[in-house]
Amino acid sequence: MKNPHEIQNYMTPAPHVIQEDDSVAIAAEVMSAHRIRHLPVIRAGELVGIVSDRDLKIALAFRGPGTLLVGDVMTQDPFVVHPGAALDRVSGIMAVRKYGCAIVKAPGGKILGVFTDTDALRVLSEIFQRSDAK
Repeated sequence: MKNPHEIQNYMTPAPHVIQEDDSVAIAAEVMSAHRIRHLPVIRAGELVGIVSDRDLKIALAFRGPGTLLVGDVMTQDPFVVHPGAALDRVSGIMAVRKYGCAIVKAPGGKILGVFTDTDALRVLSEIFQRSDAK
């Protein structure tokens, strides 16, 4: 049985991903279509960064000539955790470092999910609801 305090129990599973060489416009379309705010960025199947809706809005507001690519605006070295990472530890690091999400990866490197600040707020709400029910 899984430990109930593991991040894998609270992440958004099977996240959408975007290629590093896709355009910022395509990334914005994917986010809009799926109502998400974070996309892991991959190159040849490997995680190389994360792009947020905020990154895209800034990039689109200040774009110059030419096409901006996701790789131009992504954050390299995203916060990555394993599926068994403790919820409190991951949430604490996100809060202190002001991260909007953590990418959950299997030991073999497969992206399993994304744990976002919205997921953390949902967990907090559930905790309070259980507490109030007692």
